[in-house]
Amino acid sequence: MAGNWKMFKTAQQTREYLREFLPLVETVEGREIVICPPYPSLPAAVEMTAPSKVGVGGQNLHWVAEGAYTGEVSAQMLAAAGCRWVIIGHSERRQYFGETDENVRKKTEAAIEAGLTPIVCVGETLDQREAGLTEEVLLTQFAGGMKGLNPDHFARVTVAYEPVWAIGTGKTATPEMAEEAHRIIRRQAELHYGGAAAAGLRILYGGSVKPGNAPALMAKADIDGVLVGGASLDAKDFAQIVKA
Repeated sequence: MAGNWKMFKTAQQTREYLREFLPLVETVEGREIVICPPYPSLPAAVEMTAPSKVGVGGQNLHWVAEGAYTGEVSAQMLAAAGCRWVIIGHSERRQYFGETDENVRKKTEAAIEAGLTPIVCVGETLDQREAGLTEEVLLTQFAGGMKGLNPDHFARVTVAYEPVWAIGTGKTATPEMAEEAHRIIRRQAELHYGGAAAAGLRILYGGSVKPGNAPALMAKADIDGVLVGGASLDAKDFAQIVKA
């Protein structure tokens, strides 16, 4: 159950949020909970969550360990800051910052090598869905973003299906639509890595997840969790989603 805070919350706001959120989920069992704040708020998040079961992740990384890449952050830096997770290939990174499937693959490898768990995002645009290209897009992004991963590395990956048309729009894929997309992804995992790897792959749904629709989404067999955007910014709302 992961929260992507995007470009919201200062360090002080992060502390205030976690003072409210952590008591709401301290008795929750059977969930891995992750929050992904902006870079400047990571130290505050790591400090506040240290006594808890809540993990912290980055929202992006560079695939090179160090170098002349102004404004970038490496996997090793995230790990040293206390992160255990990182989001890779989010549609906003693809749309606004030119992220490619090749970039996603290199970032995924870098994350795994640094001991982080990558949450690799895939998903189609509205035009692609209306053109009947959802499966083709998912196959292309899966192959491009995870091509070349060995079985041990693939076992470390979490995938997030995020239909671009449902991110921040208030539109949500129906549980049935999300389930079908998750089946497509799981079939690809089976094709490339075998049945056991496919069964063990965690696939999250992301796209306007809210307390009201989370239970129906989580009831589907192939939906293993959620990657929540806007609703994760409210401590009570995200706690409700975590418990769905």
